[in-house]
Amino acid sequence: MSINKGLGKVGVALKWDPSPIGAPVHDLDLIAATFSSDDPYGKPAYLVHFDSRSPDGTITLNRDSRTGQGFGPDEAMTLELDRLAESYVRVVVGVVIQQSGGPMTFGDVANTAIEVSEAHTTLASSDFSSVAGSIAATVAEFTRAETGEWEFHETVTGFDTEPESFAGVMGKKHP
Repeated sequence: MSINKGLGKVGVALKWDPSPIGAPVHDLDLIAATFSSDDPYGKPAYLVHFDSRSPDGTITLNRDSRTGQGFGPDEAMTLELDRLAESYVRVVVGVVIQQSGGPMTFGDVANTAIEVSEAHTTLASSDFSSVAGSIAATVAEFTRAETGEWEFHETVTGFDTEPESFAGVMGKKHP
């Protein structure tokens, strides 16, 4: 019997500076992909992003910015891992840069920052400098242990995948 509670309610906060006056806007988006025990590295059972939410309300996008303007995080997501059905064993969180204003990488966006936390404890943070040439990145992976508790795995992995196809590759195994 384990007395470790594992992770419960986790927050992901994304920030960036607005684009300079006259330049196309920087629109970064948080995405969460939830995977079932039947296919933990395949196709996501469902996605949560700016136009959707989890069917059971356990993963919500609380804030969605299209410009990076405002105080505090520009995008914020809450993952209530302890409420996810037992059939879900993995959740991957990523960030993608919308390309509507032309090609843009993390290195083109000023003052990017991501923070993953539980309660008042920071689990991970990054400024995307390790993936500056990418247009999308995974930033966190949560897996359900055999005990049923959720574990966090820090990952900042860059992708050169368009936003439309990022969801299909963000949860694949990486060498």
